[in-house]
Amino acid sequence: MAADKKSDMTLQTDAGQSVLKVLVVDDTATNRLMLQVFLRKLGVDVVVAEDGEKAVAAYEREAPDIVIMDVMMPVMDGYEATRRIKAMAGERWTPVIFLSALDSEESLVAGLDAGGDDYLSKPVNFIVLDAKLRSTARALALQRSLEDERARNAAITDNLVDGVITIDASGAMLSCNPAIETMFGYGLGEMLGQNVSMLMPEPYRSEHDGYVAHYLKGGQPRIMGVGQRELRGRRKNGEVFALEVGISEMRVGGKRQFVGVLHDATERVAAERKLRENAARLQVYHDTQQEATGLAQTIISRQMQREGLNDSGVRYWVAPTENFSGDVVAATRGPGGDLYALLADATGHGLGAAICTIPVLSVFYALSESDASLGRIVYEVNRQLQATLPVSHFVAASMVRMSADGRRADVWVGGTPDVLVLDLGGRVRQRVASTSLPLGIDAIDRDAISHVGVDLQAGDKLVLCSDGMLEAENGKGEVFGYDRLLEALAAAAPGQRLESVRQALAQHLGASSPHDDVSLMVVDCKPVV
Repeated sequence: MAADKKSDMTLQTDAGQSVLKVLVVDDTATNRLMLQVFLRKLGVDVVVAEDGEKAVAAYEREAPDIVIMDVMMPVMDGYEATRRIKAMAGERWTPVIFLSALDSEESLVAGLDAGGDDYLSKPVNFIVLDAKLRSTARALALQRSLEDERARNAAITDNLVDGVITIDASGAMLSCNPAIETMFGYGLGEMLGQNVSMLMPEPYRSEHDGYVAHYLKGGQPRIMGVGQRELRGRRKNGEVFALEVGISEMRVGGKRQFVGVLHDATERVAAERKLRENAARLQVYHDTQQEATGLAQTIISRQMQREGLNDSGVRYWVAPTENFSGDVVAATRGPGGDLYALLADATGHGLGAAICTIPVLSVFYALSESDASLGRIVYEVNRQLQATLPVSHFVAASMVRMSADGRRADVWVGGTPDVLVLDLGGRVRQRVASTSLPLGIDAIDRDAISHVGVDLQAGDKLVLCSDGMLEAENGKGEVFGYDRLLEALAAAAPGQRLESVRQALAQHLGASSPHDDVSLMVVDCKPVV
């Protein structure tokens, strides 16, 4: 009958299923044998001991789940053996079922006082023993499951970086995980039973109990249930630090308790402070840079925006890739009415390239306004650039000096695309190619500087551009080039040729952007009015 229920004699807990192990303690060999045979039929793993002393040793060695303990035995009786076993078990429940021929109330009380959990009279009724074992096994399985769950929760809590603390309605600390000890510097024994306000600086310490009392009376919670709040904590050494706290309420045994999760926010607060400081420094730097940029733009603009660029015969377009352009144009009239025009392209782009053009503009305007020859202007600009520019920086340039009557022009080209001479129909009548190095690379013999003289006709135009225009690539990797430039110039009316080139370049690029500054200048060849 009992053997049919063999499968029930296992322990099923969260940790898994295991065969029930029972320690049988009896000084009579026959009783031990009978119990051993019966229990094995139930599928139980059996350990036997013949007296209390050996029972204690067997428990320590075998760690049985249940103990069936005889009372009257030599060497050590069952009461003492049970007390020792229970002491060894600690918080882990090991059920002890007493077996005794004594059925008095005194013996029953003595067994319970010793730590016994149940009682069975001799001679043993195996049906009753079967039932008691099954009942005890179910209770034990439940207990072990709860212990496993508690151990799992404890392991999680103990290994959290954040502190977890439990307090009662009076504010007394009931439990703390190791992170709390580390965070505040107190040992567990120093905190348990003490008011949690000991972990707070003033004024939180003095106000804490009032907050709790206010909440328990139905008042609006200050912290509980409102997510994480940033407060202040106080370590054992007196150090006050930033603390993120989240508190929730629970009931244990019908009593209110509160669980707090505490995070040391010292590093976060320090990082935020550092970020704010860096942001402030960056803002100052940005403001300073903006001021410097504005100043640089003003200086460069004043250098370039002279009256000559407003001449009715001069049209120009400069498109920088950044805030500053390394391409500049300039035009002015000399005392005799000659028109001086310049298109310069400094190495690179941005502010550095723009600064490189300042000496060019300064010298160009100063000498042009004194009717200097084109050769002298080229020589002086080159000399100035050599003295100021670092190695590997230079300025490609095209310069034109057109006579006041519009009939002749001197053209010098150093490193820029060809200067084009267009007739009235927009066709190229003459091209002046670069025969000189860009300015600032090497010293120039003043007497060796040469330019090309061009005879002009009514309706002619001079076209100057930078290589940024010709080399502008679209999404397919195709450059704009001379052919598209010439086509755009020829396709437009005389007064619309610059705008025609702008539109052609935009159509060519599509969604792409030039990689270099773009500049274009168109000069009408007509007498000064």
